[in-house]
Amino acid sequence: MENELENIEVVILCGGLGTRLRSISADLPKALMPLAGRPFIDILIESLLSFGFKRFILCVGHLREKIRDNFRNSNYDVIFSEEKEPLGTGGALKNASSAIQGSSFLVMNGDSICPVDFAEFYSFHKQKKAILSLVLARPQSGQDYGVIELDDDQRIITFREKKECSKTMFINGGIYFMQRDIFDYMPAANRFSLEHDVFPEITSKGCYGFQADAEVVDIGTPERYLQALQRLSLKDSSR
Repeated sequence: MENELENIEVVILCGGLGTRLRSISADLPKALMPLAGRPFIDILIESLLSFGFKRFILCVGHLREKIRDNFRNSNYDVIFSEEKEPLGTGGALKNASSAIQGSSFLVMNGDSICPVDFAEFYSFHKQKKAILSLVLARPQSGQDYGVIELDDDQRIITFREKKECSKTMFINGGIYFMQRDIFDYMPAANRFSLEHDVFPEITSKGCYGFQADAEVVDIGTPERYLQALQRLSLKDSSR
């Protein structure tokens, strides 16, 4: 049986300036921050390869040559979509549209990871005939996140502003299956946000939330990076 995910491209957004991490490492882009002695992006892509994904489009900007160098000897297909200036998550994806060949594709942030069964997630996306399907993760208690509300069919009703979350709520996990039609609903501007400028505007077009019983591990701030190091250390020590 053919693995459908082999033909699905993965777009990884890793063009951010990483200003909040410069106190830890000013000379590395976020995607290359080390975890267990390895660049974060390598750990992320390795988790995707295990599901059968083969082609990766990296949206790169800040310190992009270092990210290019990291993949100089990779044994899988990596394409680079370059940003001359910061474009935001939406602008970066729009900038990469010419490199995306398929009608369905996966998009994810390059500074976070969340355990997901991607085969199950893709089946959900197809079943719902969604223009956008988001992974919904569990928040870490006491932190502020944007909260997503669903109806009984897992259709997204609203994206609510950041508030202190409880474990019973779901947040945006930063992982999306999209249909190419989504580009028709993007702003004319070059720089914009998926989360603020696109997603709230297309809720009526068929957006669904795939509930993952897992937490997002992100390295976007020094505090969260150190937490990720600690969680990875505890995970390794329990084996």
